Amino acid sequence: MDSRAPHAADSRAPHAADFRALHYAQRPLVLPNAWDHASAAVLAAAGFAAIGTTSLGVAAAAGKPDATGDTAAETLALARRLTGLPCLVSVDIEGGFADTPQGVAEIAAELARMGVAGVNVEDGRPDGTLADLGERCETIAAVKSRAPGLFVNARTDTYWLGAGDRDATLARLRAFAEAGADGVFVPGVAEADDVRALVDAVDLPLNVLFLPGRHTVAGLAALGVRRISTGSLLLRAALHAVTQTARAVAAGEEIPAGLPSYADVQALVAADADSVLDQS
Repeated sequence: MDSRAPHAADSRAPHAADFRALHYAQRPLVLPNAWDHASAAVLAAAGFAAIGTTSLGVAAAAGKPDATGDTAAETLALARRLTGLPCLVSVDIEGGFADTPQGVAEIAAELARMGVAGVNVEDGRPDGTLADLGERCETIAAVKSRAPGLFVNARTDTYWLGAGDRDATLARLRAFAEAGADGVFVPGVAEADDVRALVDAVDLPLNVLFLPGRHTVAGLAALGVRRISTGSLLLRAALHAVTQTARAVAAGEEIPAGLPSYADVQALVAADADSVLDQS
């Protein structure tokens, strides 16, 4: 890891400030999640001001299971490439890819030095339980101390894992806020009353995972949600499209119109190749 002084972690702090501002805009930040350079580049080209990474997508692309803490190298390598794109980048670091709060803080600082604007840090564990709340708060505080400009989105998996009720969720969100988190993330929450209670719990932007058939952007905005993530949805949609297109070819059926051309995909890579090389 980079051995430069701690204050170097904020060498690209304006990126983080711009990212923070998106959470307080008139409309919620719709944050699509990418899993490789091409998926991120096409989203940036489509005009999204910020993108996130999806841990499931990064793990699946590497042939590994999600949420085991085994994709630190892949995540950091992808982050370095994505900071060359014309958009802001937030990185999902699962539980932090380290065993101690200071270890997580060093990884976060390295990402900040790359130009990453934000990180997600979660409390869910691979065995389906939640990490100790005090330890998670210590980790958040350590990250903010080491990389103060980085937008820390503190995620609790109480709803996602069925590991806690609304009151337990509220307690965790308040503790994360006191520890210095910049935003809070509760994937799996769907009911309007629950969402509204979470919005009211802390004076921080609430991030919700978009659930098709359960959510609309307009509906979440009306409840006060400030950030809406797609999670693994785009990856799963892409995998479905791969299968459907291959089957169409095999069956002699018509291929959907509007697919990117070979030249289009080449252009996505060429657009930021110089930026990536400059960082290496």
